[in-house]
Amino acid sequence: MTLLAAPRTTVPRTAPHLRHERGLLRDGARLLAGMDEVGRGSLAGPVSVGVVVVDVTTRSAPKGVADSKLLAPAARTRLLPALGRWGLARAVGHASAEEIDAVGIIAALRLAGTRALASVSAVVGPVDVVLLDGSHDWLSRPAQADLFALDDEPDVPAPRVHVKVKADRTCASVAAASVLAKCERDAMMVDLSAQHPAYRWHENKGYASPEHMAALRELGPCVLHRRSWRLPGAGEESPLDLDDLDLELDPDGPY
Repeated sequence: MTLLAAPRTTVPRTAPHLRHERGLLRDGARLLAGMDEVGRGSLAGPVSVGVVVVDVTTRSAPKGVADSKLLAPAARTRLLPALGRWGLARAVGHASAEEIDAVGIIAALRLAGTRALASVSAVVGPVDVVLLDGSHDWLSRPAQADLFALDDEPDVPAPRVHVKVKADRTCASVAAASVLAKCERDAMMVDLSAQHPAYRWHENKGYASPEHMAALRELGPCVLHRRSWRLPGAGEESPLDLDDLDLELDPDGPY
């Protein structure tokens, strides 16, 4: 007797929603900003932070919005016109590779995030609360004076920060912010690739693909690489080993 395997069932993925945002807004906030970062684990180019501001009147997100890592590049691009009309304001902030080398990745994340907040605040006023993907609040300034702060960090009112693991998969404002940041940073890396074609950033967006790593071993890093990291071909002057970093892998690459 032949035994047939049971059919494989898939659980539908729940679309991101605004229930968590509305709960925070009911606690007294007027404006909430969903925020997410991309490029933290890249070897070259900026780290980027997207922000989307909503309030109690904001309707459900456009159909198809999801964590950018779950969407194909074409699907993300198709969402841009609708996301440009959704919410009260939206922006993407960046911190360059040079700034990452100067202050470290966490302070650079804060710099990119405050730049994005400054942009939306200029449109809608100060944001009351930020909904941040993950388990670590990298946006708030440390209680102790930050010795590595950059002089050009925007002076914006400090919002209350609420962190939520996997917010980019469940919270519409955060998912939308991740799509905007991913699309803008990817486009930047494609443009920069024309200046440094050997590293194939148009394909890997600066992440550690085999082709990128091979070019680093052969040519060493260029001015747009994060030279404070121990990159192949960088010599002994780079103190930070890639194995010490919690690197994200870009899902669009072959690695």
